[in-house]
Amino acid sequence: MSGEPTRDPAPPERPAHASLAAFGEAREPDVWAALARWRAEGRRLVLLTVVESRGFTPRKPGTHMLLGADGTTVGSIGGGAIEQEALREASELLAGGGGSRTVKKHLTQDLGMCCGGEMVIYTNSRGGAGYVARPIAALASACGFAVTVIDGREEWATPERFPGMTVRCQSPEDVARVLETQPGDYAIVVTHDHELDQRVVQELLKRPLKFTGMIGSLAKQRKFVQRLRARGFSEEQVARLHTPLGLAIGAQTPEEIAVSVLAELVAVRREASPERGWVARARPSAA
Repeated sequence: MSGEPTRDPAPPERPAHASLAAFGEAREPDVWAALARWRAEGRRLVLLTVVESRGFTPRKPGTHMLLGADGTTVGSIGGGAIEQEALREASELLAGGGGSRTVKKHLTQDLGMCCGGEMVIYTNSRGGAGYVARPIAALASACGFAVTVIDGREEWATPERFPGMTVRCQSPEDVARVLETQPGDYAIVVTHDHELDQRVVQELLKRPLKFTGMIGSLAKQRKFVQRLRARGFSEEQVARLHTPLGLAIGAQTPEEIAVSVLAELVAVRREASPERGWVARARPSAA
């Protein structure tokens, strides 16, 4: 994502019940209406919620805001630097496949705002890693890969969600420690938690897999590289981690992300260079 977020089209005008409404602030019912509409449309989004505040702050606990994968926003958690910081974190969640983060800032000391208080904002993606894993697994199976899905959450690790695949309801970290692998195996990390991602990746990089990938943003990649080096992983091991995962095709929806990921996996399997592009085979000459 690039550029400033765009605002969702304003709802029909209603009688103003507060002075702020006259300046275009979305009321809570508008946020929830947009949330229901976006979820019905299958859009990826992040819900931002003010969960704590101390001192003078522009918003109080219980205030909500939405950020869509296309940059559209609904509502406000206060504007200014605190909102931009929270939106930046939310954008990284979307780029990284989902999950949740907590943003805690002192408005004056950390952000240079005049308010002087402190805010804690919880950001939670809807349509994140769990949603991305399902189309990736389905498309991988259709492309001939023998797929095993490992997830510690009972509501996610079900045969109904991953038909025709091996599903193990276990902690990915625990499984990664004892998993029997072959040099021709592929591993993709698309969990809902960055710390879990880190621990699983560290176990996988100890194994001579053909492909080890992790969904995430460039910012997440840089953090992981620094942590891996600090933990003693060699440059050769670090270089084997493919992240951000997938070819750069501008994917936004979970299904589009799955296409980009499988394009990269197929390129590795076929020992092809995606940068070359598709080249038509020459027709055989007439006899």
